[in-house]
Amino acid sequence: MNYYAGIDIGSTAIKLVVIDEEQNLLGSKVAATGALVEKNSMEAYRQLLTEVGLKESDISYLTTTGYGRKLIQSADETISEITANALGARKMGEEFGVVRTIINIGGQDTKAISLDEHGTVVNFAMNDRCAAGTGRFLDMAARNLEISVEQLGEFHFNAKGTPAAVNATCAVFAESEIIGLLGGGHSREEIVAGVHFSIAKRTIRLTKRVGINDVLYFDGGPALNKGLVAAIEDELGKTLAIPKNPQVTTAFGAALQGQEVHLFELSEEREQA
Repeated sequence: MNYYAGIDIGSTAIKLVVIDEEQNLLGSKVAATGALVEKNSMEAYRQLLTEVGLKESDISYLTTTGYGRKLIQSADETISEITANALGARKMGEEFGVVRTIINIGGQDTKAISLDEHGTVVNFAMNDRCAAGTGRFLDMAARNLEISVEQLGEFHFNAKGTPAAVNATCAVFAESEIIGLLGGGHSREEIVAGVHFSIAKRTIRLTKRVGINDVLYFDGGPALNKGLVAAIEDELGKTLAIPKNPQVTTAFGAALQGQEVHLFELSEEREQA
């Protein structure tokens, strides 16, 4: 049995998966990136292997992606996060149909990717100049509202008044705006809803640049936030396809790429034998 691993090293989190040769997800893990990127990545990788009952020598191919993909010296292959995200979304989104558009919200950037009917990337757009529409913005909002990120969805649905208007296009100014809204008497629930709708509008504007087609797949850590999902769906007028493990789509795609390369190399070896 051959096993394949994918590591997606993002700005705030490391996402890891291990799959078998049937492309079944054997296990996944999410860890903080921190300052010691390679050390933290390899520690998380070994922990995941232990959890699934494998050793490093059992892995036929290790593929890395994300901004820190070239920092892992033991990797067999590196792949861009756009390609890895597309590969992972096509496979993980099969239960929803044929994925044609991907929204990925990460710690410090948001990506929109358009695919053709064969899964080939035909267009993509990225907003990485400001954290106002990203996971880090959600972290900042939760911190200022003195709640956990996991509570944001609950607060969104408990909002009784009109969502507060959060208009700042920079996370720093948005932080000041949130503090001002609190001082102005807005409830935390109204502010949370306002933050979600603000992110939803920015995300949809970005996605329209590449074209919005069904099936519309949403991944990244913020896809776990049901309040944000509801805001995007409300603004978009479409239902989003969200996998069970939205954080690890790109890592899964990296593992799939590793399997493809490994099988190609094996076939070449057989032909030369």
